Amino acid sequence: MAKPTEAPAPAASAPSVAPPVIGPLHSPHRRVTDLLQRLAPGKMRVGFFIGAGCPLAVADESGKKPLIPEIAGLTKIVKDDLAANPELKSAAETIWSRIVARGVALPTVEDVLSHIRTLISLSGTGGIDGFSTDDLKKVDAAICLKIKSVVGKSLATNDTPYHILASWIQAIARDKPVEIFTTNYDLLLEQALEAQRVAYFDGFVGSDNAFLDLESMAVDDLPARWARLWKLHGSINWWMTSKNKIRRSRDVIEGEQLLIYPSHLKYDQSRQMPYFAMLDRLRVFLRSDQCVLLTCGYSFADEHINAYIGQGLSGNPNASCIAMIWNDRADAPKAIELAKRHANLTVLAADGSVIGTINRSWDSTIKSNNPAFPIAICNSALAGRSKADADQCKWLLGDFDAFGQFLAHQLSTRDIEQDIPDAP
Repeated sequence: MAKPTEAPAPAASAPSVAPPVIGPLHSPHRRVTDLLQRLAPGKMRVGFFIGAGCPLAVADESGKKPLIPEIAGLTKIVKDDLAANPELKSAAETIWSRIVARGVALPTVEDVLSHIRTLISLSGTGGIDGFSTDDLKKVDAAICLKIKSVVGKSLATNDTPYHILASWIQAIARDKPVEIFTTNYDLLLEQALEAQRVAYFDGFVGSDNAFLDLESMAVDDLPARWARLWKLHGSINWWMTSKNKIRRSRDVIEGEQLLIYPSHLKYDQSRQMPYFAMLDRLRVFLRSDQCVLLTCGYSFADEHINAYIGQGLSGNPNASCIAMIWNDRADAPKAIELAKRHANLTVLAADGSVIGTINRSWDSTIKSNNPAFPIAICNSALAGRSKADADQCKWLLGDFDAFGQFLAHQLSTRDIEQDIPDAP
């Protein structure tokens, strides 16, 4: 844990200025050097958790909008599409209004999918609450296909943070494979790994219609140079066939259901199976003797995943999780709550951090003895992102673009970085 520091009191002769921040603070510079050391070549297992905020770091062809919208934007697109469908409009409006009536003021598309699947699990063959099972399944399928059309974008350049992450995985030799966990349904990680020629295993085997191979996932005896990619919320190229088999393919076959977003209900075990298998890989990873999981773009809004992370950290004192938050601590209350219960979960937010269960602001002392500092830390205003004072140090690596730059720096200096003294 970083040594508590205290801002020095101004000299008696100094002109009157805003009062300094007094009290114990965390050092962001120490976090930078700690992060570099954890990412250095070695025997420690390294995992990355890529959340829904990461695609926002990649611009579309116009350069003015994210390549893939945030969940609120995706929800609006899906809702508008259903409203324009005469066959599904009435059912969709009713479903939305019922979720709002349950206290969810602004339902997301994932809230809607969960509600629909809850109704399907209870409907049997006779329908429920005025909905036929067929109508519910049609709305579910329409939502998933619209999601596929919105997030099924391609990376236009080869210098995105995704490509840098892939290059980092390829360049640094390790005794254990790098594992990537993601809640995103898009194919951006796959595109970047393949563009950088990084071998990876995602649980599927085959070419034309790849099938989920649970035995290979469990045994996991592929070479360490193969990355592992685990998609916890499914993917826009996962399909449930008419024979209840799971395949991975870009091809669309009439009557097959996209496997996007688990409801965590057991109404259909065959549909739940791939999600549980992927989550089990997170459990196994956190049980590894020495491991670190770095999250970026994840706000800890998914209680089911949080439970897995919390259980893993509780059961293995040698496991650690470093959560990099895009905005302030107040904007990630579930992450803060979890970090206060688990000393091996560190939360690094724009305005401060939770380290060793202690929640503190950042020390604003400026240090310049490490070229990685200006990539990860700034002491200027972050409008729309942080409410901290302009001259207070801010943590930048919750932005996937900044984290990519940090990984690129670590690659370019990996032979000399460890000779740079730690930040006091």
